[in-house]
Amino acid sequence: QVQLVESGGGLVQAGGSLRLSCAASGRTFSSTVMAWFRQAPGKEREFVANISPSGVSTYYGDSVKGRFTISRDNAKNTGNLQMNSLKPEDTAIYYCATRPGALQRTTPAFYDTWGQGTQVTVSS
Repeated sequence: QVQLVESGGGLVQAGGSLRLSCAASGRTFSSTVMAWFRQAPGKEREFVANISPSGVSTYYGDSVKGRFTISRDNAKNTGNLQMNSLKPEDTAIYYCATRPGALQRTTPAFYDTWGQGTQVTVSS
């Protein structure tokens, strides 16, 4: 079983950048699909991006496409989300999630392991 811990959140001005990290424990991280989701107050959890076990294949939500980049380093058991050109509407708690296998889905219910989340706040 993989356990996940996110870090790197904080307060940033609009137009700025942040890099989130997801540290995974356990031997099976390299065989999991990893995703980032976010949830703003009063809103449903939203798909941000996912990445295949090998790191070759990535998908992005429409609202972050071209601004965010997902990556992973299986040797270090870490995943990252580079967020550029941040907007106030990107403000949310960001979660990383994994699921064994290679299917890349965008629905939260598909993922069986979640981190505790990290707050990202973008001021205007």
